[in-house]
Amino acid sequence: MKNDFLSDPRSVLSRRRFVQGLALGGVVAGSGLWRASDALAAVPRTLAASELRGTDLSLAIGRSTVDFTGRARSAVTVNGSLPAPILRWREGDTVSIRVANTLADEMTSIHWHGILLPSNMDGVPGLSFDGIAPGEAFQYRFQLRQSGTYWYHSHSMFQEQAGLYGALVIDPLEPPPYRFDREHVVLLSDWTDLDPAALYRRMKKMPMHDNTYQRTAGDFMRDARRDGLRATLADRGMWGRMRMTPSDLSDINAHTYTYLMNGTAPAGNWTGLFRSGEKVLLRFINGSAMTYFDVRIPGLKMTVVAADGQYIHPVSVDEFRIAVAETFDVIVEPSGQDAFTIFAQDMGRTGHACGTLAVRHGLQAPVPALDPRPLLTMADMAHDHGGGHGQMPMAQGGHGGHAGHGAHGGHGMGGSAPEHPPSERGNPLVDMQSSASSPRLHDPGIGLRDNGRKVLAYADLHSLFEDPDGREPGREIELHLTGHMEKFAWNFDGIPFAGAEPLRLNYGERMRIVLVNDTMMTHPIHLHGVWSDLEDADGRFQVRKHTIDMPPGTRRSYRVRADALGRWAFHCHLLYHMEAGMMREVRIEA
Repeated sequence: MKNDFLSDPRSVLSRRRFVQGLALGGVVAGSGLWRASDALAAVPRTLAASELRGTDLSLAIGRSTVDFTGRARSAVTVNGSLPAPILRWREGDTVSIRVANTLADEMTSIHWHGILLPSNMDGVPGLSFDGIAPGEAFQYRFQLRQSGTYWYHSHSMFQEQAGLYGALVIDPLEPPPYRFDREHVVLLSDWTDLDPAALYRRMKKMPMHDNTYQRTAGDFMRDARRDGLRATLADRGMWGRMRMTPSDLSDINAHTYTYLMNGTAPAGNWTGLFRSGEKVLLRFINGSAMTYFDVRIPGLKMTVVAADGQYIHPVSVDEFRIAVAETFDVIVEPSGQDAFTIFAQDMGRTGHACGTLAVRHGLQAPVPALDPRPLLTMADMAHDHGGGHGQMPMAQGGHGGHAGHGAHGGHGMGGSAPEHPPSERGNPLVDMQSSASSPRLHDPGIGLRDNGRKVLAYADLHSLFEDPDGREPGREIELHLTGHMEKFAWNFDGIPFAGAEPLRLNYGERMRIVLVNDTMMTHPIHLHGVWSDLEDADGRFQVRKHTIDMPPGTRRSYRVRADALGRWAFHCHLLYHMEAGMMREVRIEA
């Protein structure tokens, strides 16, 4: 099953419109289809994202007609807006948000991503509350114990993909450790004209639908001339035994998605204003369902000053990769020209979101071409030193994440290959195992190495503060990120959410979570309710985050202080991976 205009050779213009979107695409004023004559009178509300301030707010979740590609579709919106309104709060305040569900026949919810709050305010149906039924409302109320850039989104089925997401900015009580003259939120997302539930069904039936960049016989001959016939045959044999392809960087790409910046397609040219010489703070948020973006502003250096809402030692870069659910605050100082392009290409180099920093509306700088498509290697998946598919030794631990007390003692992350839990052995939901033994924090990632630009890596991120807890972890839990590409099955330790026991933490304990990525996909892992304090390769505290990116073939560890009682979600933030089973419940108990 393919989109008609993608398989029709006469539809080049339709394909371009699908990728670039409509210049005035967005929420359609009133009901029904937009007509060309409506364009000037009915400018989409998404061109100027609304901002709501105050401690007592009302949000209404409903459906609106949107048109990003020339096809009117139904979206889930907040107060009739896609993205949802920017919420602006202040650290220390207690906020009260009434969320009304005006959907005809769907439960709904809002999760406040990265916000510390009581578990019954976290907004995850089935764990923290029952959800919000049609025609009903729920009163969220919590005190703000942090500041920075965050976001909010639905945690009900596929509503996040359908449009229910928005930016959240919490102003600090104390001045930040940097100066800026103005700021803009830059919220990146992915839009599909397909019904998200239908897209998920397609992934289950045809997970390779969007991976059209398969290697050819010509590629084989080229590789054989370069690497030799024996090496090339061995390489193809390895990929064949794993039933995978090195071009499979993302499950869904621009063959299905139109990429948006603040709810605006590339042709719409979202614009943030500046005056020459100003310091401009850009609050980047990846609110997409499935897309990693690589972000740069040609002609400008970016100084990264915060990650996931927390201040870091400033680091100057040309480009950064932002995983799904992450946020980065950067400062730029535009001068010397009237317009600069904010360019965010997807990790697989199939499409992009973009907008403009300009001295006035109506200007646009050149948009870069997409970088060459990268290919995964065996080294990317920690298979470069012998650990082939199904050949790794198995551990003799328990099912719920094999736990130990300082199994690597906070050190030795670059040591021996990991032990795999027994639940992976002979498991039809696990199609590969890696030899991941190191965090690879210095690696900027596939497609970003040696590209001539200074690219941010996790090793560059250092919190401005020391370990806020100070204790060494008293125990650790190791979990393997596992899955089966052909079945589109995703899980921890080979056990999907429906069959997994909760991970139990004791209130107040300091513990270490070790993640090992056994898959060829990159996974952003989010633990609700508490901070995830990433460790460096020697087990020392490095940076505080709420979402930890896990590239293929990596082993990364982070510390958690279990200081929030209740039931919490712990999952991959790729929406369809979470739905397919890569999720656990975490219980913090007294």
